[in-house]
Order: sequence, then C-alpha cells, then structure tokens
Amino acid sequence: MDVKEELKNNNFKFKQKFGQNFITDTNLLSAIVKDAEIKKDDCVLEIGPGAGTLTKEILSASNGKVVAIEIDKDLESMLNKKFSSHKNFELVMGDVLKISPKELKEKFGGKPFKVVANLPYYISTPILFYLLENDFSVQSITVMLQLELAKRLTAQKNTKDYGALTILLDYLGEVCLTRKVPRTLFTPQPNVDSAIVRIDLTKKKFDIEYSKLAPFVKKSFAMRRKTLVNNLVAGYEFSREKVERSLNECGFSKNCRAEDLTSKDFIDLYKSLFK
Repeated sequence: MDVKEELKNNNFKFKQKFGQNFITDTNLLSAIVKDAEIKKDDCVLEIGPGAGTLTKEILSASNGKVVAIEIDKDLESMLNKKFSSHKNFELVMGDVLKISPKELKEKFGGKPFKVVANLPYYISTPILFYLLENDFSVQSITVMLQLELAKRLTAQKNTKDYGALTILLDYLGEVCLTRKVPRTLFTPQPNVDSAIVRIDLTKKKFDIEYSKLAPFVKKSFAMRRKTLVNNLVAGYEFSREKVERSLNECGFSKNCRAEDLTSKDFIDLYKSLFK
C-alpha cells in the first residue's frame, strides 16, 4: 500500500500549519538512511515521522532505540499500529521544541544518537539550533531541508547564502549537501525543491566556547548591508576605533563585511576585541 492510499484509508487530512509534505518515493527514503549511515546498533531520533515511511526504513536499518516525535495527534493511532511489532520503537506526541533536553536524553538512556528526519520547512532552523545548542550526544544530523536553507548551511564566504548559520555550523561540525531532491517526490507537492544535508558533529575545533562565539557572530551579521564595524559598534559598547584596530590586527580592512570572514577569522577577531 502506498502512502497516499494509506492516508486515505485512515481518513487523514493534511494540515498546512504543520508544514506536512510526506515523501512518496521509496528510493529516496532508502537514500536518506544510506546518507545517514545508520548501523544496526545505532539509536535514532526522527522528528516529524508523518505517515511513517522514513520510520520504516530506519527500523529496517537499526535494532537500536528509535524515538519518533510527532506533533499531529491524528497520526498517533496509525503510527502506533504500524510499528507495534517493533519493541525498539517509541512514539512521542508533542512539539519537539517544547520537549526538555533532559527528557529527550532520558529517552535514549544517555546513549549517543543520530538524527534522521524530513523536517517541516517552517521550523527547520529552530529545530537545528535546538539539537546543536543543547548538550545532547548527537553523532550526526541527516535531514531533508528546503534547498534554499541547505545552500545557506553549506555556503562559501563572499556569497549571498553565507551567513551566521554557516559560520556556527562550521564551528560545530562538518556539513555537506548529499543530494538535491525535486518537489515532485512529495505529497502534497511543496512549492520549492529540497535537499538532504548531513552534519557530522565533531569535537570542538577552536579554543573558544560556542556560547561566547554565537552571539558575536549573530550580531556581526545583524545588517548584511552594513560594514562589520557598524554592526559591532551597534551590537556592543565598542568604540569605532577599537573595532577598526582589531580588524587591522586580524588583517582586515575597516570597510569589510561579515561575509568576508571565516570561522577562524571570527574567533581571532573575538579574541582581539575581548582580550
């Protein structure tokens, strides 16, 4: 039974408020799990299982604990019935952003886990930051995203897609766009194309805490059309002369913009300004 027929038999109606676009292509489902490199003993978190098509592929690949978080109560009985024979499966009903990090950690017994998901486009970025900025033992994140966002995550400096999110993800791990996905492989069909992005969380590459770097980078990109000096003077109680002096120490012009700097450059600038 294909996903459309299954949803029809369960009298399911798509809800725009949840950004529901379910994957219909079985080859794509297999590709996502392959890109995530799910092994037999891996624990996996899935956000927004929908009709459970990707969930089925995950459970075929792993015997480890699989936790799926779904916000739409109309899918609860269908998902529980569909995966009742899988003792390693747990369905959690609710908004992932309202689940405490402590509760989610306990679901996996403190073990590391991988994230595999077809994320709702309207809250993809908040979900990514929820996973990245809390103290989870996340090994990797392999997610379907809107193509535009995927390009931002993997952008090179001095391009229009390069921004604070690009910098902070580079600090936290290695990011790659594994494949582009046409809109025709979803039901209902979205208005944009998508892409699969994998983020491998690595050990801290730089000698500065993320909690210090993150607000600094975000303020640096506050107004893209402004120079970095103007953004930092507006964001902090720095004098223009101090910021210009630090930029000069790091080898940058006073007229440079945030998109001219790499992750390493931002760390050097932070150290110069706050020394």
